[in-house]
Amino acid sequence: MWYERLGVRRVINADARLTRLGGSIMPPEVLQAMHEAAGWYVDLVELQRAVGRRLAELTNNEAAYVTAGAAAGLTLVTLACLTGPDPRAITRLQQQFPDLTGFKTDVVIHVAHRIPYDPAVRLAGVRLVQVGNVLRTEPSELEAALSERTAAILYVAGAHLSRGALPLEQVVEIAHAHGVPVIVDAAAQLPPPENLWRFTRDMGADVAIFSGGKDLAGPQSTGLIVGRAELIEAIALHGPPNQRLGRPFKVSREELIGLLAAVDRYLRLDHAARTRACEETIARWIARFAQLPGVRAYRAFPNEAGQPLPRLVLELDPLHCGMTARELRDRLWEGDPRIAVALHDERHLSLTAETLEHGEAELVAARIEAELGRA
Repeated sequence: MWYERLGVRRVINADARLTRLGGSIMPPEVLQAMHEAAGWYVDLVELQRAVGRRLAELTNNEAAYVTAGAAAGLTLVTLACLTGPDPRAITRLQQQFPDLTGFKTDVVIHVAHRIPYDPAVRLAGVRLVQVGNVLRTEPSELEAALSERTAAILYVAGAHLSRGALPLEQVVEIAHAHGVPVIVDAAAQLPPPENLWRFTRDMGADVAIFSGGKDLAGPQSTGLIVGRAELIEAIALHGPPNQRLGRPFKVSREELIGLLAAVDRYLRLDHAARTRACEETIARWIARFAQLPGVRAYRAFPNEAGQPLPRLVLELDPLHCGMTARELRDRLWEGDPRIAVALHDERHLSLTAETLEHGEAELVAARIEAELGRA
């Protein structure tokens, strides 16, 4: 085991599908597909287009593209909105970059949608123009922010970010009336699987971007862009292996095939059964932790990413249970095996069930009982 040779400890992930914890565990069929892809040379442009066509069919979209993570997708889509699929404009942008003279310079975003990943948009040389506030945005504010300089509107999806933002359908209506494309950052908005076509085909956004390495359980360093064929074509012209601004965002043949296999598998899963299993685990945890002094356990919904999945919240009273939530988090992380949970504040932490492998829910519960018992 390479981890052991390197002295790196494995983690039981009761936190979330996070990049810093490796995203997801890839299932055997994805690993097998990547293994097969690694054994041959192939024309990468031909493969990227073939994979894109199949992904578009699977996700009910005009077109699809695999990129090097969802954040890279934000940069590539922004570049595509600046030039369209015009090779001359793409060449001119590359030659004069970061000077955007002759190109649109603004991407509009709700204040409520500012997230740590939106600098990926600014890597394309544009500036972000904010509208509204964290509590409310008026349609007139969005209208006023649009001008001849507007390249796109970035809309960050998720129930946890909906307060203070206009509904996506209304944003699309206003944007398209001004000839402005709408980019949906839906990196963590799976499940439900219907989101793969809901934002674009059903709600009218021009493109939507998903992480390939979270709930899809594909290669962590991949992202999936779906949507309007013209913009996807422009993305492909900016992206690798072309020697353009998107060249750094390389995707290997193994990752292309791996993500395709992951999406194909994902759409055949019984997602209702997955949700029921999570609910059952949360219910067992609540019943079990209710016996602990100074601990209150309850269900939270939706989860931290706004997905329709439950989480367990533990509220600790340090005077009665002997430790703060931070201390419990640290003990779980430093113990053997190492367990990751989400810390909210000194009194609250949360656990998720959908990231756990068989038997790990019981192990996590036993460790929490043991640590609190020692306290």
